[in-house]
Amino acid sequence: MNSRILATLILTALLGACGSQGPDQGAAQPAAAPQAEAPPAATPPAAKVIADPAPGEWQNYNRRLNGMRYSPLDQINRSNVAQLQQVWSHPSGGQATPIVIANVMYLPTSNGVAAVTADTGAVVWNHDLGDQSRPSGRGVAYWPGDADHPARIFVMIGPRMLALDAATGEPAAGFGTNGETEVGTPYLGVPTIYKHLVIIGANTGELSFGEPGNTRAFDARTGEKVWEFHNVPQPGEVGHETWEGESWKGRSGTNVWAFSMTVDEERGILYMPISGPSPNYWGGDRPGNNLFGNSVVAVEAETGKYLWHFQLAHHALWDEDMPSPPVLFDVEMDGQTIPALAVLNKTSYLFFLNRVTGEPIHPVEERPVPQGNVPGEWYSPTQPFPVKTPPMSRVSFKKEDMVTAEDTTPEHAAACQKLWDDSGGFNNEGPYTPFGFHEEGDPPKSTVQFPGGGGGVNWGGPAYDPSQDLVILNATETSLVGWVEKKKPGLNYGRGTEGATQTYDRASISGPGPYAGFNAQVKDKDGNVIGMWPCQRPPWARLVAVNAKTGEIAWETVLGLNEALPEGKQKVGGSGSAGPSVTAGGLVFIGSTNDRRLRAFDAANGNELWATDLGQVASANPMTYMGANGKQYVAIAARNEVKVFALP
Repeated sequence: MNSRILATLILTALLGACGSQGPDQGAAQPAAAPQAEAPPAATPPAAKVIADPAPGEWQNYNRRLNGMRYSPLDQINRSNVAQLQQVWSHPSGGQATPIVIANVMYLPTSNGVAAVTADTGAVVWNHDLGDQSRPSGRGVAYWPGDADHPARIFVMIGPRMLALDAATGEPAAGFGTNGETEVGTPYLGVPTIYKHLVIIGANTGELSFGEPGNTRAFDARTGEKVWEFHNVPQPGEVGHETWEGESWKGRSGTNVWAFSMTVDEERGILYMPISGPSPNYWGGDRPGNNLFGNSVVAVEAETGKYLWHFQLAHHALWDEDMPSPPVLFDVEMDGQTIPALAVLNKTSYLFFLNRVTGEPIHPVEERPVPQGNVPGEWYSPTQPFPVKTPPMSRVSFKKEDMVTAEDTTPEHAAACQKLWDDSGGFNNEGPYTPFGFHEEGDPPKSTVQFPGGGGGVNWGGPAYDPSQDLVILNATETSLVGWVEKKKPGLNYGRGTEGATQTYDRASISGPGPYAGFNAQVKDKDGNVIGMWPCQRPPWARLVAVNAKTGEIAWETVLGLNEALPEGKQKVGGSGSAGPSVTAGGLVFIGSTNDRRLRAFDAANGNELWATDLGQVASANPMTYMGANGKQYVAIAARNEVKVFALP
């Protein structure tokens, strides 16, 4: 097929999943130093160990740089969690996890950054950005300062980074220009603070070619760039050969859009969850495995020097992405203490690696996967699969997996059957089924993928309970339906291409268009639409705990109710993208469900112990802290408000 025809290949769909680069969406070099030629086997020189934050504080997005989201507080525990009551609230970004240091809570608002007293909610200061600027709604970062600089709060404002004096809320003196510095490609997440560095990812567009998704580090004192990592390896860098021809040139995507990153503070290693290259479902113009797409990449945090990588999915065609950073922990196995991490992407396959070497600590094998029929596409013959750890959510589909009237309602089952018939059926050949090719004029024949573009497990990521060696996560069942066809001028093929007819000299593809999952519209007896319900059999979401020592599931429980279903059928699960947090009180807290609840589960067995209706979906990770009054609090953002709970 000639290049002109290849340039018109595009993915469309019958029916939407979010795309891979924002919020959903990787080789570095210090400002000028080249990358290492090969990953070292030895442990890098140890940095000074950074002390654990005070037990009652939550100092960064995940409380600590290890990403555990584990609090040692136990005042609220299994015996009394059912007594929790809301005590105050404050406006906030809808996906924000606030931070608390020295009884002050810092959080983004709709038009600025606020500091409030953590035990009362009384305003300490408020920095208003005005009507023309909006901060990242996902959170802020704290730098403790040094001998010459007071503590600072950092927040992203698209392509700008703002530093504020933590005590006053005024722009930080000496940082950039009036407390701001330009970063280039925008980042919508929360900066990762390590020593004197402020490290950020990137949110790129959905087109094949555009802004690079490189990870960057800036000096917390001055705002000057310290290093930048080439997430698409350049000539002479590790992984460059995985981009055949000149497909690496100008490539977009391949970015860290995750809301945070994690750091082994003792060893000074930064772990970057790098997502897939653009576009999401077509890769004929980028043959090869496409490193560092869909990889966890370890670098020296202070220099950006490459150490090792592990690719979770070769040659991305599924919008599987790396939505969250790995969680870091030590685990005892065979009489040895192993520095480990757990990492997964939206395909919901969970991998356990040695965080110093990148080698699996539980077996991983390459298995053959389905090959597609799209002209000009490049397909990886195999993908990596954990041997011991099952997928966290559905990864395949057969006709007999369709929902039945007994599962939900006769009306829902009938609507799903009609969707199946109208779409010419749905083909699925198991994990990593690629979209099939549809010729103009042929009858509809759709591919259905599980999970769809939403995961699996999305940006909330896992938490870790060190008392039980459990990785705990929110696993959802999403799907995506569609096919690949030759591009038709004037159609909407995704973000940034609405109505576009532009083509490129090389194959042109854009990101998600009018896609949807295998979901059917459901109406009440009066004809009012009450939801789009999945057409596979429930449960549709679960809270899952995996034993890090064995790689096996320890427990799982349905997460979320559908209160529009008849009594006795409502526990089908329904959750979004946020994740859990864990405490020494034996509790797992999580919101994220469509039924608007914040819940507490027993970390030992998954039993639900408490739930409260927040009035809005809590699309954020929860956190907990100790106030100056000696009381433990639990906080979570629901829509544009942080709600705070405590015992009477």
